[in-house]
Order: sequence, then C-alpha cells, then structure tokens
Amino acid sequence: MLTAIPYSSTEVVEGVRTPYLQAGDSRAEEAVVFVHGNPGSGQDWAELLGRAGAFARAVAPDMPGFGQAEKPEHFDYTVRGYAAHLGAFLETLGIRRAHLVLHDFGGPWGLAWAAAHPQSVGSLSLINTGYIPGYRWHFAARIWRLPAVGELFQKLTTRRAFRALMRLSSPRRPLPDAFVERMYREYDNGTRSAVLKLYRATDISRLANELAPGLRALCCPVMVIWGKRDLFLPFRYAFTQRELFPDAEIQLLPDSGHFPYADDPQGVAGQLIPFLRRAVAPAEAAAPPEGPPAQQDAAAAPGGPAAQGAPARPVENVP
Repeated sequence: MLTAIPYSSTEVVEGVRTPYLQAGDSRAEEAVVFVHGNPGSGQDWAELLGRAGAFARAVAPDMPGFGQAEKPEHFDYTVRGYAAHLGAFLETLGIRRAHLVLHDFGGPWGLAWAAAHPQSVGSLSLINTGYIPGYRWHFAARIWRLPAVGELFQKLTTRRAFRALMRLSSPRRPLPDAFVERMYREYDNGTRSAVLKLYRATDISRLANELAPGLRALCCPVMVIWGKRDLFLPFRYAFTQRELFPDAEIQLLPDSGHFPYADDPQGVAGQLIPFLRRAVAPAEAAAPPEGPPAQQDAAAAPGGPAAQGAPARPVENVP
C-alpha cells in the first residue's frame, strides 16, 4: 500500500492562525478532510492522512483552541462557530467537495457544516461520533460544564491525571505513549479554556434534533467505525446513525476505545481507506500528487508487519 508524506502548512482563516497537515495534490478541489475532536489536533490523523494522500488530496486542520492553532478569546467556541470556521477553512484552501472524516467533537462541527452544505459533501466517515440523540454527558463533561468547578478541575489536570483519563478512554488496548504525551503538551491553558466554553455552550440532544432534517437530506456514502470499549460515547450510538443514514456501513472494533485510530490504526485503516477510495471521484483519485512523493506503507512493505504475518485485528461488520 502506498502512502504520501504529510507536510505542514498554515493559513490565517478569518483572523485565526490555522495550522494543518496535508498530503496529495494541493490544487485539487475535492479532498478528504479529517476533523479532530477534544482533546486533539490535526496531528491525530497523520498516518491515515498519509494513506489517503496516496490517492486524493487530504487535509487535517488544528481547529481554533486546539493543537497549535490560535486560541483567541474572541472566537465563537460553539458548534456553529466551529462549523463556520471549518467552512471558511475549506473555502480558503479552494476545496469545493469534502469527504469528511470526523471524530469526537469533530462530529458535531463537521455535521453542522454538512447539514448546511449538502451539495459539497462527498462522503461521511464517523469514528466514535455522529448523531447522538438523548446522549447524557460523560462524567468529565459534566464537571467541565459546572462554573468554577470546571476551572478547578482543569487546573488539577496534571500530566498524571491526564494520563489516567486517557487510560479510561481505551481500557482494553493501551494508547501509544507518544500519542498521549503529545496530547498533554497541546492541552495548555488556552485549550483548557476552549474546552470549558465549548462544553458549556453545547446542548448535545437539542443540537441532534436541530441537525437531523438537514442530515437526512444528504445523499452520500456513509461509513461508521466505532470502538466498542468507548466509555465516553457508547457503541450503541453506532446503530443510531442509521436513523439518518439507512445505508450506512457500520464497522465495530471489539477491543478499541474512544480513539480507535490510535489504539488500532491498522483496523481503522483497513476499513476507512477502501471506503474513501470508493467514495473519491475516479478523476481525482488518478491525479498525480503535487506534494512530497508517495512511499510504500511500512505495513505492506517487504519485511513489514503484513509480510511477517502480523495478525489482523478483529472487526465486526454489521449488516
């Protein structure tokens, strides 16, 4: 399997400095767009972005308040504010058709944009996120939503406490140390403040009801990938997606938690990349990449894990 080499760029989007990873042909108007959640950044997607960049333009921004993006006091830290920023980011890059790959709060952000721009959506890939009517906030979110208590909780979130929370997010398969450490480095005071504002401004059940009519109108392929050990967003919501997207493909990863692309990257790539290849327009897939040249994926290279007979992770394909 070929993979492109991701490289970093930065744009100022409506006054907010927005770093992003990209791969593939930067001139293409059709792109795979990876949107992280909380906590996270475009770096979450580096491996998958490289694989997608071998056959399509692929981008992964740091959203305002997260990663290395600016964290301004004046930004609208609401789902609508983030959806507007995502749309402005795509417009700045000249992307007219987006294949959205969404995780965690990237789900509400991306789905809010998609509901308002159905003609611009090529496909949806939902990873432990999506339409979650009746959802009750997880314990950390309930704390963040409390005035004063949330601020105290953020101040007490040391490296050790952060690691403990991340262990809860993936109880069966440990997350890579480098992944957790990078997230903690990025979880600075600006991000902690952004998290409080975002969660306090979001009524997730009301939002689901508001977005449902627009999302039902979407006519595009939908893939749902969900780690069954997610303690924050229970896997039963994977099946809820078919209330809006009856033809959605659903893949369950039995040992994965809230970050399946990190605790089982091969399992996620094995489902996501073929789906994206099918969804991306053939003409776009055939376009030569403008960025750094593609290289052979280590997993498929001679002597790599695939060649050595590394066992494939189990995946539950839901009919």
